[in-house]
Amino acid sequence: MKIWQKPNSGYYLRDVPSPDAELTRTDPNTPMGELMRRFWQPVCLAAELTDLPLAIRILGEDLVAFRDKGGRIGVLARHCTHRGTSLEYGIISERGLRCCYHGWLFDTDGTILETPGEPPASRLKERCMQGAYPAREYEGLIFAYMGPPEQLPEFPLLDTYAARGNRMVPYSVQYPCNWLQVKENFVDPAHAYFLHSNITTVQFSDAWAQQPTYDFAETPDGQGMYYITVRRVDDRVWVRSNHIWLPNCGQVGALLEKAEAEKFFHRVSITRWTVPIDDTNCWIIGWRHFNDEVDPFHEGKPEECGRDTVDFYGQTGHRSYEQKQRVPGDWDAQVSQRPIAVHALEHRGTTDVGVTMWRRLLRRAVRGKIEVMPQMAEAETAKRTYTHDTVLRIPRFSGPDEHAALKAIGRKVLACIFAADEVPLEERRSEIRKRLEELREQYGQQRAAAD
Repeated sequence: MKIWQKPNSGYYLRDVPSPDAELTRTDPNTPMGELMRRFWQPVCLAAELTDLPLAIRILGEDLVAFRDKGGRIGVLARHCTHRGTSLEYGIISERGLRCCYHGWLFDTDGTILETPGEPPASRLKERCMQGAYPAREYEGLIFAYMGPPEQLPEFPLLDTYAARGNRMVPYSVQYPCNWLQVKENFVDPAHAYFLHSNITTVQFSDAWAQQPTYDFAETPDGQGMYYITVRRVDDRVWVRSNHIWLPNCGQVGALLEKAEAEKFFHRVSITRWTVPIDDTNCWIIGWRHFNDEVDPFHEGKPEECGRDTVDFYGQTGHRSYEQKQRVPGDWDAQVSQRPIAVHALEHRGTTDVGVTMWRRLLRRAVRGKIEVMPQMAEAETAKRTYTHDTVLRIPRFSGPDEHAALKAIGRKVLACIFAADEVPLEERRSEIRKRLEELREQYGQQRAAAD
């Protein structure tokens, strides 16, 4: 036995190695930072753009976001290119933003429109430029593209945005820790069984307290991964997958799922990005989805979603320290891993397969071993996503190893979903339902034959 494996060996275990810089650092000119800059990133809520500029920090860069009086969105470098005054004190104009110090006027693309203190013949404004990034508003979020302008991708759309009766409510939550440990919560379904269900109290619904099986795989396009959890709830089997894709986006299934009835490929309750502020702070920014499919009992609270607030437990730091200790949530578990979690000190087990897979996928991407492609933009070619909840009425198995049988069901459900990728997007859900109904009937026939 090694000396640090003996009891009371804290003296030998006190050293803390450096964090994994390749995956955790996102400042300019870092591998992960440059990867993220190739994609549109949400930077704030549209509601935060008032008649005053908004100081923001994204990917280690100090910026200012604003909406000029013409309604156009700008995201500029925060410090004026003239003498460095912060444009958070700028004056919003009919066109652009004017620096308070000497009156220079900047358009939303960084073009200098006026240098009022200079002589009329001055060409100074033609010889310099204010740093600026392309920006746009979509469904209450402000997005910016911070990569090379010649590689500007089209703005992405996902297949979940147009769900029938869907309301997308923007929200954000700030975490005072590195982006990666927040993002990895996506691919750690085991925490839902423990943290959210069995350690202190049930934070979502009783169905979550059933021990699931776990499975993980990369998506067919090589751009992301998903997990599959399968739970037995009475005479029903609840199959759930969360889909996460490079570099920092993903979607969550129904939060308050009760698995009380059959469901076929029910979609998402959250679309969100984990956006670094800097190496020790980040935002979760995205939408809560509210519709009769993911919230049939209308338990969600859209009025509680906004800047640094969302409508389910444990997602923010706005609770007393004692409450956090007695009933910790996601925010507490992730922030407390240190400002930057140290992977070299971890002792990962079988529940951490998804975390290991995600890190491997990220590393391949930043090293250029896989080509990470921006999502498609047109509605007819919107990115197909795989997050879902499926509940099938499948009787209990008579054999001794139901765990293996449940895991097999999960894989077959995902196979039904992937098989529908070849049909047009508008036909995809009906095709998936047909295949899932056939799968349910197959299990019913097998049980009847066994009896």
